[in-house]
Amino acid sequence: MQLEFEATTCDITVKVRVDYLDQSSQPSEGQFFWAYHVAIINHGVETIQLLKRSWRITDANGRVRYVHGDGVVGKQPVLEPGAMFEYSSGTPLGTATGFMAGTYHMQLLPSGMPFDVAVPAFSLDSPYQNTRRH
Repeated sequence: MQLEFEATTCDITVKVRVDYLDQSSQPSEGQFFWAYHVAIINHGVETIQLLKRSWRITDANGRVRYVHGDGVVGKQPVLEPGAMFEYSSGTPLGTATGFMAGTYHMQLLPSGMPFDVAVPAFSLDSPYQNTRRH
């Protein structure tokens, strides 16, 4: 069963699905990989643009890695009212479980007024962990 994580901020819904990538992982070497699939849906009445992202990635040992950058997968998508943008990306961890959460830094168009949208916290669970923690 695949879980979907969802959060809505300022009429913008972010949905995330996660897949453990067994073929890319090497548990005996402490290398675990996940793909995450994101849908961003503009339920508002104004056009928006995603400018930047900020991620907080936490492993099972409590180590936190922060990732900041422009756009997502090399794009800064513009979403008109009712539009949806989808993309897939991935992350490695040195432990069999962890979690991610983040923020998309957006702007209203054409005014350029900035606002932030929460990305829901989501579990990174593999079959190699003892129990689900998240």
